[in-house]
Amino acid sequence: MGKEQFRETDVAKKISHICFGMKSPEEMRQQAHIQVVSKNLYSQDNHSPLQYGVLDHRLGTSEKDRPCKTCGKNLAECLGHYGYIDLELPCFHVGYFKAVIGILQMICKTCCHILLTTEEQKQFLDYLKRPGLTYLQKRGLKKKISEKCRKKNTCPHCGAFNGTVKKCGLLKIIHEKYKTTKKIVDPVVSHFIQSFDTAIEHNKEIEALLGKAQENLNPLMVLNILKRIPAEDIPLLLMNPESGKPSDLILTRLLVPPLCIRPSVISDLKSGTNEDDLTMKLTEIIFLNDVIKKHRISGAKTQMIMEDWDFLQLQCALYINSELSGIPLNMAPKKWTRGFVQRLKGKQGRFRGNLSGKRVDFSGRTVISPDPNLRIDEVAVPVHVAKILTFPEKVNKANIGFMRKLVRNGPEIHPGANFIQQRHTQMKRFLKYGNRERMAQELKYGDIVERHLVDGDIVLFNRQPSLHKLSIMAHIARVKPHRTFRFNECVCTPYNADFDGDEMNLHLPQTEEAKAEALVLMGTKANLVTPRNGEPLIAAIQDFLTGAYLLTLKDTFFDRAKACQLIASILVGKDEKVKVRLPPPAILKPVTLWTGKQVFSIILKPGDSCPVKANLRTKGKQYCGKGEDLCSNDSYVAIHNSELMSGSMDKGTLGSGSKNNIFYILLRDWGQVEAADAMSRLARLAPVYLSNRGFSIGIGDVTPGQGLLKAKYELLNAGYKKCDEYIEALKTGKLQQQPGCTAEETLEALILKELSVIRDHAGSACLRELDKSNSPLTMAVCGSKGSFINISQMIACVGQQAISGSRVPDGFENRSLPHFEKHSKLPAAKGFVANSFYSGLTPTEFFFHTMAGREGLVDTAVKTAETGYMQRRLVKSLEDLCSQYDLTVRSSTGDIIQFIYGGDGLDPAAMEGKDEPLEFKRVLDNVRAVYPSRSEPALSKNELVLTAESIMKKNEFVCCQDSFLQEIKKFIKSLSEKIKKTRDKYGINDNGTTEPYVLYQLDRITPTQLEKFLEICREKYMRAQMEPGSAVGALCAQSIGEPGTQMTLKTFHFAGVASMNITLGVPRIKEIINASKAISTPIITAHLDKDDDPDFARLVKGRIEKTLLGEISEYMEEVFLPDDCFILVKLSLERIRLLRLEVNAETVRYSICVSKLRVKPGDVVVHGEAVVCITPRENSKSSMYYVLQSLKEELPKVVVQGIPEVSRAVIHIDEQSGKEKYKLLVEGDNLRAVMATHGVKGTRTTSNNTYEVEKTLGIEAARTTIISEIQYTMVNHGMSIDRRHVMLLSDLMTYKGEVLGITRFGLAKMKESVLMLASFEKTADHLFDAAYFGQKDSVCGVSECIIMGIPMNIGTGLFKLLHKADKEAVPPRRPLIFDNPDFHTTLPS
Repeated sequence: MGKEQFRETDVAKKISHICFGMKSPEEMRQQAHIQVVSKNLYSQDNHSPLQYGVLDHRLGTSEKDRPCKTCGKNLAECLGHYGYIDLELPCFHVGYFKAVIGILQMICKTCCHILLTTEEQKQFLDYLKRPGLTYLQKRGLKKKISEKCRKKNTCPHCGAFNGTVKKCGLLKIIHEKYKTTKKIVDPVVSHFIQSFDTAIEHNKEIEALLGKAQENLNPLMVLNILKRIPAEDIPLLLMNPESGKPSDLILTRLLVPPLCIRPSVISDLKSGTNEDDLTMKLTEIIFLNDVIKKHRISGAKTQMIMEDWDFLQLQCALYINSELSGIPLNMAPKKWTRGFVQRLKGKQGRFRGNLSGKRVDFSGRTVISPDPNLRIDEVAVPVHVAKILTFPEKVNKANIGFMRKLVRNGPEIHPGANFIQQRHTQMKRFLKYGNRERMAQELKYGDIVERHLVDGDIVLFNRQPSLHKLSIMAHIARVKPHRTFRFNECVCTPYNADFDGDEMNLHLPQTEEAKAEALVLMGTKANLVTPRNGEPLIAAIQDFLTGAYLLTLKDTFFDRAKACQLIASILVGKDEKVKVRLPPPAILKPVTLWTGKQVFSIILKPGDSCPVKANLRTKGKQYCGKGEDLCSNDSYVAIHNSELMSGSMDKGTLGSGSKNNIFYILLRDWGQVEAADAMSRLARLAPVYLSNRGFSIGIGDVTPGQGLLKAKYELLNAGYKKCDEYIEALKTGKLQQQPGCTAEETLEALILKELSVIRDHAGSACLRELDKSNSPLTMAVCGSKGSFINISQMIACVGQQAISGSRVPDGFENRSLPHFEKHSKLPAAKGFVANSFYSGLTPTEFFFHTMAGREGLVDTAVKTAETGYMQRRLVKSLEDLCSQYDLTVRSSTGDIIQFIYGGDGLDPAAMEGKDEPLEFKRVLDNVRAVYPSRSEPALSKNELVLTAESIMKKNEFVCCQDSFLQEIKKFIKSLSEKIKKTRDKYGINDNGTTEPYVLYQLDRITPTQLEKFLEICREKYMRAQMEPGSAVGALCAQSIGEPGTQMTLKTFHFAGVASMNITLGVPRIKEIINASKAISTPIITAHLDKDDDPDFARLVKGRIEKTLLGEISEYMEEVFLPDDCFILVKLSLERIRLLRLEVNAETVRYSICVSKLRVKPGDVVVHGEAVVCITPRENSKSSMYYVLQSLKEELPKVVVQGIPEVSRAVIHIDEQSGKEKYKLLVEGDNLRAVMATHGVKGTRTTSNNTYEVEKTLGIEAARTTIISEIQYTMVNHGMSIDRRHVMLLSDLMTYKGEVLGITRFGLAKMKESVLMLASFEKTADHLFDAAYFGQKDSVCGVSECIIMGIPMNIGTGLFKLLHKADKEAVPPRRPLIFDNPDFHTTLPS
C-alpha cells in the first residue's frame, strides 16, 4: 500500500488534546455491553466460552475464525467491547490510595466539609479561578491546602475533633481520633476515655492501651464520607468536577477489558488453553465476589467476611498493579502476574516499547563492509534487499515506459515491481501471479507501482547506538551483488563503525517529500561537520592517510607512465569525462619526473574546468620549529591555489577533528559538493598508490637493535636506583613530604612519577633508533593508527601498570603477589613491567598487565550504562526546545529559555574558529591568493581603515550584529598597525614613490582584496545564522551526551597540589546536571586581597581552615585538688605563632563557651596567656566524675578558629607571567563564610558547587557556574564543545528561577505534559495523578506528538503554509450606497 503522505487537510478531525479522568460506576455501565457474572470461563460440555463469563465473545474476539458477536466484524476490524463486574463490597483503588488519604486529611471525618475557614476558602477559590493555572501550580496548591488542613484538629464547620489519618499496612487507613499530644485534653477525647472507667476497674490491662485507640476507616466508610463531600468543596481538593467525583476514587465496579488485549493462547503441549494474567485475575475477583455473597446470605461470622473483603481488595489491587510491597505472607499470590501498570511501565512497556519507539516497515539490516570505490554519499545495497524494499511510484507521462518494463519484470528479476494499485480500485495486485504483460499494457497515469529499490534512490542509513544526529544519514543507493551493505570508509567516524562484524540498518523513505527532505537535511554532504563544535567528522582515515602521507613525501617521484596511471584511478563515475591537466614535470633532466605532491594537487583541482582554488598554511606534527615552509622535516603544509607547495599530508591536514583540514577548507570556501568530490578522489587514489607501493609489517619492524637495548638498560638502572634512594630516604625518615600527604603517599607519588618517565624516555630512544621506512613508525607519524607509546611498548618496555591511578595494590598480606617479599616497595613488586611485548612478559608481569586490562574492560562496560542513561535524561528534557522565527529559543509550551540562541544566534556547526564564526586571518590569506589584483596599488594604514569603514557603512552590513562588526574593525586595526610598523621599519612612504618598488609587496592589501574580504566575512556570517526551526535542544543534548561515551569514568585530577583531587569525567558531569546538593569534592577558589605575599596567604588560610583545640594545645590534664577538680589546657604558643593563627587564651575561652559543651562562662578561667581551666558542674543526669570525663573527651574537638564546614585549605601558587601569585583552594562548603573572611577578595571567589553558589550569589551566578564547570570537565578530557550548547543546557536548568536537575523531579517541574512525563519515568504514577487532577494534555511537545502519531512542530513542522487562491468572488461585490462621492459633503475646515 503506497503510504499516503500525511496532509493535514485530508484529516477531518485532529486530536487537539487529551483529557484524563476517572469513570464513575454509571459511566462504566454505559460503556459496557454486558455484566460479567460467571466465574467459569468455558461451559463444561462443548468447551465453548460461557455466556456472561469473562471470555464471552460479545466482548470482542481473540481468534481468527470467530467473528465478534456484538458487531460481527473479524479480529482485525473489531476494536473490542467492554463488560463490567459489580463488586459486593467497595475496595480501595491502589492507584488512587495516596490521593484518598490526602483527601481524608483535608476534610472533617464527621461533617465532610473541608477543614478551612471561610476566609481561607475564599482566598484559595479566588486563586483557583485564574484561567491559566498550570499543572505544576495545581500540584503546588494542593500541597499548600493540605498543609493548612493538617494543622487544624477541630473542624471550623461542625466543631468535631479530627486526628491524624495515616496508612497502616497494605491498603488500610486509620484515623487516630482519640490521640492527643497537647497538655489540654479535648473534651471529646476526655469523654471517650471516661466511658471506659468501669471497664478499667474490672480489667487493669485496658488502661495502658487506651492511648492507642483509633478508628479503622474501611472502604465502605470512606466511600460514604467521600459521597457526602459538598460540591462547592470539590475544587478545593484540586479535583476537576467534570472529570470525576471524589467517590469515584473507590472501586465499586470494575470494567472488564475487551478480549483482544487479553487473548487466550491454545496450548500445544497440553489440552486446553493458556489464559492471560488479566483474565485469571478477573475470574479470581468474580469468585471472591460469589464467596462474599454466599457468606452474607448464610449469615457467616463477620470475621470471615472481613477476611474475604481484605482478599478481594488485594486481588483488585494486584489486577491493577501486581508489584505491591508489603503483602502479608498468608495472602501473597503464588506466582507473579502482570497487572495493567506493568503493561505500561518500563522499557518494554506500552509507552516506551510500542508508542515512543516501534518497529517499522521498509527497513533492512545486514553486515557492513568497506568499499573505497564508492563516493562518500553512496551505499551499496545487496540485490536481495533491493528486491524486498519497495517504493510506491505514481505513473506519469515521463516514467510510464520505465514502469511498464518494471511491471513486466515482476518481483523476481531485479529492477522490477512487487505490487500494483490501480487508481480507481482500492485493490492491490501481487505481480508474482497473473498476466504481467497485460497489466503492463493497461497501466494508466495515476496508478501506483510498488517498484524495487533502484540505483539513485535515497535511503537512510543508521548504526546503533545512535548517539548524535550523524548516526543516521541519507545516502544514495547503488544496487550491487553479494550480501553486505558497503560504503566508503571516510564515513566510518560519524557512525563510529568498524568492519569487525558490525551490522547497520537501512530505511527507505516512502514519499517524494520525505526523499527530498532526507537528502537536503540528512545527506552525508550536508553533514560533513559535527554540530558539537564545527569540526569535520567525515574525512580521510587509516589507509587513505598512510597512502596520502607516503605519496606526498619529499622523495616520492613518478615517471610519466606511473603518474598517468595513478591519476587515471580517479577517472570513475562522475569524474569519468574530466579533462585532467597534467602539470609540467618537476624534474626535466636526466628524465622527466613528477613529484607525489603534484599528483596530490590533482585531487584538489583535476582540470581547468574545476574552479577550486584552495589555500592552507599550517604546521604539521613533525614541524621543526622554525622557517615555516623551509622546515627540515618537510612538515609545514602550504597549499597555494590548490597546489601543494610543501609539507607532507597527515592526519592534521586530511583527517577528522581539526579545522586546518584541507577538506574543511574546501567545504567552507567552495561548498559541500567540492569537498565531497575531493574526498572521493582521494579515497580512490590513495589505496591504488598504497597497494602498488606495498605497505606491510613484520617481526623485523619491532626487533630492537643493540644500541636500543643498551639505552634501555641504562634507563632502567637509573630509574631503579632513583626508586631505591627514595625507599631508603623513607626508611631513614629523610623524605621531604608533599603538602597534605603522608610519607607513604609521597613515596608512592614520587616512584610512580619516576617509573612513568622510563617508558617515555625508552620510547623516545626507540624513535631515534628506528629507520624511517619502519611501518609502525610511519603509521604513528602520519596519524593513521597507533602512537609512539604503542611502538615503545612493542620494542622497548611496557612500563608501569596503573590501577585506578596508583601502583598495583596489595592483594595478599602486605604484598601484591606471593612471589615478592612482604612490604616490598620495589618497582617489579608493584606492577612495573620491564620487558617489551617483543621480549615477552614474565608471569608476574603478565598478571599485573592483565589486572590493568581488566580494569579497562570493566570501566568501559560501566561507563556505557551510565552515559546511556545520562543521554536519555538530557534528550528527554531538551527535546522540545526549538529556535523560533523571533530568534528566541522556546519550549513547546511557549516558555522562553533564551532570548537569542547562545547569545548571538549563530549555529555551532558553522563556526570556523574556536567558538567564533570566522578566522579573519585565514579568510584574508585566501582572498590575497585568489585575487592577486597585481595592477592595483597597496593601501597605506589610514587608507585601509577609512576604506573599510566606508564599505561597512553600506546597507548590506546592517544585518550583522554590532559585536561582529566590532570584531572586524579590531582585525582591520591590527592589520593597519602591522602595515605601519613594516613601512616604518623599511622607510617606505605612503605615496608610492619609494624605490625599489618591490617593497610595496610587504603586507600588501589592495582595495579589491579588502572589498572581497569584507564581502566574504559578511556572507559567511550570514550563513552561520541558526535557522528557525532547528531542534537546538536535541543538538545540545547529543553534543554533551556523545563525548560522555568517550570519557573515562573514574578520574581524579590534581588541582595544583597532589592532595587536592577533583572529581572529573562522567561522574562530574552527572553531578552537575543532577544539580546535586552535596557533591563529592566541593572546592572553593578564593583569591586574596594581596596575592603576591605568601605570608598573607598563610594568615588567611589560618582564618578559614577549621582548627580544633586539640591541635593547638600542648597537653590537657585532669587536675584533682582536695576541694576541687578541673581540666587544665596548656596552649602551644609556638605552634600558634608558626601557623599564623589569631588565637589566644581569651578566644579559646570564648570558643569553649559557645560550643555545644554547655559550659557556663563562669566555669572557664584563664590563667596567664597559655593556660585555660575548665571546671565541671554535676547535674541531675550524671555525677561530677562522669561530667569531667565527657568534657575531657569532647574538649579536643572544639573548633577554636575557622569555618566548621571546611576540612582544609591549600595555598596554590600560580606561576604564570613570571611572578608568583597565591590563591587559596578551600575544600568544603559554606561559600558565604569564605567570602566574608577578612583578606579574601569576595568578588573573585567561586565554588564548584552549583547549589552553594545559587544559595549565596543567586541564580545568574549558578548559571555561570554550570557553564564553566561543564566546560572545565570537558576540556580536561580533551573534548571541545561549543559554548552555545552548554549555555542552552544551563539556561534550561535555571530558567524557572531555581536550579532544576535533569532528573525525574526536575523534569516534573519543567514540563507540563502528562504524556511526556509518563514516557520518561514513573509512568503509572503520572497517569493516576493526571486523572485525579482531571488534567488536559494539549499535544504539543515532541514525545507527545510521537506517541499520538502527529507531526511535531519542530524543524519543517514549525511553520504553516497558507494558500491564497486568486479567484473572482461570486457573486460580484456591489458598490455600497454611500461609496458615491456625491453623497459626501466636505466639512468647512
